[in-house]
Amino acid sequence: PHLLRGLNARHIRFIALGSAIGTGLFYGSASAIKAAGPAVLLAYLIGGAAVFIVMRALGEMAVRNPVSGSFGSYARQYLGPLAGFITGWTYTFEMVIVALADVTAFGIYMGLWYPDVPRWIWILSIIFFIGAMNLCNVRVFGEMEFWLSLVKVVAIIAMMLAGAGIIFFGFGHSFPATGLENLWSHGGFAPNGWQGVIASLGIVMFAFGGVEIIGVTAAEAKDPKKVIPQAINTIPLRIILFYVCTLAVLMAIFPWNSFGEQGSPFVLIFDGLGIPAAATILNIIVISASISAINSDIFGAGRMMYGMSKEGLAPKSFQRIASNSVPWMTVVVMGGALLAAVVLNYLIPEQVFVLIASLAAFATVWVWLMILLSHFAMRRGLSAEERSQIAFPIPFWPVAPLLTLLFMGLVIAVLGMFAETRMALIAGLVWLGLLTVVWYARVRKTALQVVTEQ
Repeated sequence: PHLLRGLNARHIRFIALGSAIGTGLFYGSASAIKAAGPAVLLAYLIGGAAVFIVMRALGEMAVRNPVSGSFGSYARQYLGPLAGFITGWTYTFEMVIVALADVTAFGIYMGLWYPDVPRWIWILSIIFFIGAMNLCNVRVFGEMEFWLSLVKVVAIIAMMLAGAGIIFFGFGHSFPATGLENLWSHGGFAPNGWQGVIASLGIVMFAFGGVEIIGVTAAEAKDPKKVIPQAINTIPLRIILFYVCTLAVLMAIFPWNSFGEQGSPFVLIFDGLGIPAAATILNIIVISASISAINSDIFGAGRMMYGMSKEGLAPKSFQRIASNSVPWMTVVVMGGALLAAVVLNYLIPEQVFVLIASLAAFATVWVWLMILLSHFAMRRGLSAEERSQIAFPIPFWPVAPLLTLLFMGLVIAVLGMFAETRMALIAGLVWLGLLTVVWYARVRKTALQVVTEQ
């Protein structure tokens, strides 16, 4: 049995789209806005440009060699087995952390409709539901992600159009035309200066985390040489449309310093349009966003563990594939990890969101650093003729990747500069240290045997 190439261009395009719209936009953006004010738009633009270069580097490698382990396999191949081991397990760690936040969020969202039902029941039910979906044929996963992402996309576009109407024309007595003055009337466009923009980078990069799943889908794409470049090349448009434009509309309607005081701005816009079920509509949107995120987390981490297992970097049992070409053991393991999240949910207070986001940001940026370094190592090993034949070359080589490397280093440094995110940096470094110890103590010998056999 082997993985099935069952994901078409429509699936991968919306999987990539869905990965860019989630908790980081609906809730994380409020923390970033408080840190930077309207200038947070610059942080999203700069961060988005860096992410695009990372994804072009990943795309170049994925089109050349579409494998299930994706960037974990590339790190092993071009930087060595230890780098592959750390990269693969750090990505899995990232997916578990993000899924922990998403399943907890799902329980909170359902509590708005059914306040008397204990939260753990909703968390348990969504884990079993998503686990069952991931045990189905990969086409089922692709279709589910397509429709869940479509709900988010339509809702955000509707919100932006409604918001643009309010900005320029107003709407009844509730919303007079606001214009764009709110973007600079409350302390200026950058009320906290460049320090505020830099401080927001941790949350901003957390918002983009997960987009690298495009590389993971390459092994199950019907035509990776065609669909992977298509999905990656739409990333700049997605970032501008779903982050920069959305947040610009929100901050033009509501003063940036009032965020968090009047409830969700998404609800306020729908309320102002006279829609009585505004809270219900938003709840449907964020529930679809959280289900989509959990679905992608289990898929991405599972396929990464499967790829690592084939290279001796994870237990051999992770290679077990069902008759429908799904690596079922990795799905079961991810489900088990999230069952632990049900228990942890009682121990973690709501204020931990920034810590979780920062920890996920560290893991995400580390994976992106490894992608860039793997790409440099791959390029260095190619002859001039081979470089000229690259099907999907990264733009502005080598200046753009070098600048992106420096930017990723800055983001990691930013996590250590502020007290509320410093613990995440310390925890991330401890995680890397533990992986290194495990590598030399337990994994190194097995991994080198696998490499020798191959």
